[in-house]
Amino acid sequence: MQGLIAKSVGNFARSLSITTPEEMIEKAKGETAYLPCKFTLSPEDQGPLDIEWLISPADNQKVDQVIILYSGDKIYDDYYPDLKGRVHFTSNDLKSGDASINVTNLQLSDIGTYQCKVKKAPGVANKKIHLVVLVKPSGARCYVDGSEEIGSDFKIKCEPKEGSLPLQYEWQKLSDSQKMPTSWLAEMTSSVISVKNASSEYSGTYSCTVRNRVGSDQCLLRLNVVPPSNKAGLIAGAIIGTLLALALIGLIIFCCRKKRREEKYEKEVHHDIREDVPPPKSRTSTARSYIGSNHSSLGSMSPSNMEGYSKTQYNQVPSEDFERTPQSPTLPPAKFKYPYKTDGITVV
Repeated sequence: MQGLIAKSVGNFARSLSITTPEEMIEKAKGETAYLPCKFTLSPEDQGPLDIEWLISPADNQKVDQVIILYSGDKIYDDYYPDLKGRVHFTSNDLKSGDASINVTNLQLSDIGTYQCKVKKAPGVANKKIHLVVLVKPSGARCYVDGSEEIGSDFKIKCEPKEGSLPLQYEWQKLSDSQKMPTSWLAEMTSSVISVKNASSEYSGTYSCTVRNRVGSDQCLLRLNVVPPSNKAGLIAGAIIGTLLALALIGLIIFCCRKKRREEKYEKEVHHDIREDVPPPKSRTSTARSYIGSNHSSLGSMSPSNMEGYSKTQYNQVPSEDFERTPQSPTLPPAKFKYPYKTDGITVV
């Protein structure tokens, strides 16, 4: 009986086993996580070698899922969509006893418990590794909250844009005596330092370093404590400037309205003139037509009736056509005894 028990213990000791201890690994977002899984085989393990990696997500709302598998001398790595293309075996010869994997470009969704299972009948073994993905501090910004004046109270702050908790802060003075004010010492490891009754000695360049377990970031702050400004003068200047601006705007509006009224008035007057006054007649054409008709009449009249014609017909020229042209003198009556020519017409 004792020999049988000893034989069984010996077989168990020589069976398949994973030598890598369980552990927790912390890595930064975007980095690559190496998850070790090394195993040994015994002569009794004669079955086909199967290697399987599973993940138990941190939210505990999903069941264990296979992320990569080795079976029948083939690798299958498209089981888990969230890790597709980002999980790989580190060894090209898995039969050598190394089933470790790399998870690249880590994301916060990769946080969870990973389990390595190795099977080679009759041997079976498994180990778990806890993976934690942290975000490095980045985008740190240092600034002053308040007025940097002598005698005033304000705060200097150090804030990273992102970074996984817990975060640690460290302030340092880089200029002058490089000694931090005594009243600040209690807050040297805080993200905010409260400054009371500021003095010019506080002026200088300060640095803030923020870090966590996977990285750090730093920002600089130039503090310049100055005498109080003349607030009354600033307020008066602001009021005067505002009044001048309002006066200028009012003047511009007044000029624009005045110009519009003048343009409107000119258009209305021009429109009235065009409607009330008819276009003037052509004086030249009227005079020419009238003189031409007189010449024709003179050609058919005798000297005996010229006197009466010249008095009556010439006075019938419309006054509106000649009101601005000089009047021709009235021809005196004449008696002709001989034929004569006028404008190329022979009068008998």
